[in-house]
Amino acid sequence: MSVFMRRAKVSDLDRIMVLERETFEADAWPEDAMRRELESPHAYYLIAVDDEADDDGAGLLGYAGLLAPAGGGQGDIQTIAVAPAIRGIGLGRGLMHALITEARRRHVAEIFLEVRADNPIARALYDSLGFEEIGIRRRYYRGGIDAVHMRLTVPPAVARPAEAGATGAASAERTPLEANDAEAKR
Repeated sequence: MSVFMRRAKVSDLDRIMVLERETFEADAWPEDAMRRELESPHAYYLIAVDDEADDDGAGLLGYAGLLAPAGGGQGDIQTIAVAPAIRGIGLGRGLMHALITEARRRHVAEIFLEVRADNPIARALYDSLGFEEIGIRRRYYRGGIDAVHMRLTVPPAVARPAEAGATGAASAERTPLEANDAEAKR
């Protein structure tokens, strides 16, 4: 499998909706709402595909979306989904890192999201990325499930010159997000 992330297009809508309905069932977005998201100049949606898959539909591994008008200062993670067969390999983390990077590019200082209170795996991911719980939205999801409202203060980009005499692609120093990644992998 060769995982490749790229900006989502309206032509990806059918594949996205298959995974959306499979993942979120009763809470799945309507197709027209997802189309508006993909078309919005204020939204940034990514898909992850298996570049080696023969079947286009089978090749969609995940997607994620950020709503963040340029210069607005705040953004919202609208959705993120990873195909059940490949959960746990870090694709969700990769998608989230890409959205955080885009938020930084758009000069967003804070990112918000809601996560089901009964989804400990997603909550652990968001915690490890630095999101903090800021409230509960009672009965937010169908079935009366609460949503945990979370916020990330977007960390600044860290750029350093390569260490003198360093060989290889990585130095021994880590940014705070990289340190969190190492902890999450243990």
